[in-house]
Parts: sequence; C-alpha cells; structure tokens
Amino acid sequence: MLRLSPPDGLRLSQAHTFDAVYGGSEANVAVSLAQLGLKSAYLTRVPDNGLGRAALGAVARYGVNTDKCVLGGERMGVYFIEFGAGRRGTTVLYDRQNSAMATLSSGMIDWRSALENAPWLHWSGITPALSQSAADATLEALKMAKSLNIRVSCDLNYRDKLWKYGKTPDQVMPQLLQYTDVMLGDATAFELYFGIREPNDAALLKSVLAAFSQMTHVAMTNRQGHSASHNTYKGILYDAQNIYTSQTYDLPNMLDRIGGGDAFMAGLIFGLHPANTDLQEVIEFAVAAAALKHYIKGDYNLSSVEEVRALMAGNTGGRVSR
Repeated sequence: MLRLSPPDGLRLSQAHTFDAVYGGSEANVAVSLAQLGLKSAYLTRVPDNGLGRAALGAVARYGVNTDKCVLGGERMGVYFIEFGAGRRGTTVLYDRQNSAMATLSSGMIDWRSALENAPWLHWSGITPALSQSAADATLEALKMAKSLNIRVSCDLNYRDKLWKYGKTPDQVMPQLLQYTDVMLGDATAFELYFGIREPNDAALLKSVLAAFSQMTHVAMTNRQGHSASHNTYKGILYDAQNIYTSQTYDLPNMLDRIGGGDAFMAGLIFGLHPANTDLQEVIEFAVAAAALKHYIKGDYNLSSVEEVRALMAGNTGGRVSR
C-alpha cells in the first residue's frame, strides 16, 4: 500500500503536501525479519505502473526478495493517516476499493512455485477483509502451504473500515485459521472473530487455542493508550501448557505507532523459527522489537537483533553509541 500523511501533525484539511511511505502488514513483517537477519521474501500483487514498481522497490531495498510478486490490477491501494497529538487521536482513511490486492483472485498466483522451499508463511487478516476473491486466494495459498508442510502464522489485524463486501470476520476467518499454526490477536478481534470473551488475558488465550486444535501458539498484545503519543505495551504468549507474559514498556513521545504489531509479529516469528524452547525470551524479544518500532518513522521496523536485545537488557536509549 501507499501511505500518505500530512507532515508536522497537520490535519487532512490543512495539508498541502503529504509524506509518502510504502508498507502494509505483511510487507512490514517481511522487512522486519530481513533486518533481524532472516532470509525474507514478500508476495503481493501491485499494478504494472510506476507506483507498483516503487512499492516493490521500497520493500526490496531492505533486503526482501520480491521476485515472486505479480503485476496486475488497475491501481495501488492507498490509505491516508492523520497522526494525532496529545488528546487528539490518530485516524485512518482507506482508499482500497478495486485495488490490485482487492481484485486478487484464485489462480492468479502459482502458489506451489511461490512457496517452494519456504519454511514459513505469514498472512494477515487484512487481505481477506478486502474482498471475497482475496479471501479465496488466501485460502488457496494456505492449503498449498499445508500440503508443503510449511509452518503458517497469522496476525488477525481487525480493521472495521475494511470489511465492507457483505461478509463479517466470523464468516470468513475461522476457515482460514484452520490452516494456521501461530496466531496473533487481541481481545477485540478474538470476540468479533470467534465470539470468545473471558475475564482476563490468560483465560482468553486458553479459550482461543482450545478452539483450534492444530495451533501450537497463540499470542496477544495489550496496549493502553494514555494519549495519542503515550502508550504502554506488553505481550502474552500461550503454548497450550504455560502462559508467558512480557514486561510492560512505557512508550512516551512516540514517533510512529503504525507497524508496531507487525514488528511484534516479526519478533515472534524470529523467536519461534527455528524452534526456541525459551518462550519467555521469545515474548520478551517480540515486545522489545515492537517497542523500538514506535520510535522509527514509517511502516517498517528497522531495528537489528543487537538493538532489540540491548533494550531487553535495560538499555533505555539515553546514551549515545560511539
């Protein structure tokens, strides 16, 4: 997607120029994984024009392989973000109707070729929210991944403004998640997608994992918003045996929270692949990666393993590294 935002905290009605950034949930995860040292490839559909090629270039410049991406469709999906400040919240306006990804359908991508030799596939609930045809293509990809014994993860990424084609998440997502091994969500998504409510995070994760017998791990993030620029953030991970809760990070004076959940997801994948038996370390790494993203402008988390581990070790960022 192309992200456009007014500079300097202006409102959309005040803007004469926009800062342009390319990103999107799966792209953000792919870039973050590449910064963490993993071989990463991104698969999407973009229009065969200058914007489409620029979007692929924006991902590739950070070490992500885009060779399997396909060209087609009439336009690039766009979203406008008006960053909040203090007590004025951040708002997002989507312009994705008839975009290349919204018109993706079954048969457009050779999934066997695209997924060949891949150990892990990550997908986001945003793609099936765009259209029925995009949901069908996602199902096609997931079935192929399972036939190839590829581990699969999903970030539910509920976006109320995107589910506009006549289906609701609870009608679409449960079938797709039957092919998923690792899932990330939050209390809102778990209730809307599965009708599951519980009095606390631990009980919630246990109920969610019980609903999907093939899943190995389910995680959630818990964000408390004190203002548009000050949040606290933590993560919880469950593996059907134990609950692992991270430390809580205080995040004042945030620069850009977009992509924070994707940074968390990338940290989770990094920790679980290859298998890591220290799940407390896994959840701490994922949350620290997400915390750093809040202080990097743009969609991508450009933090290294060393930077994440330094934060985990208590480095507050107050000293200059010379």
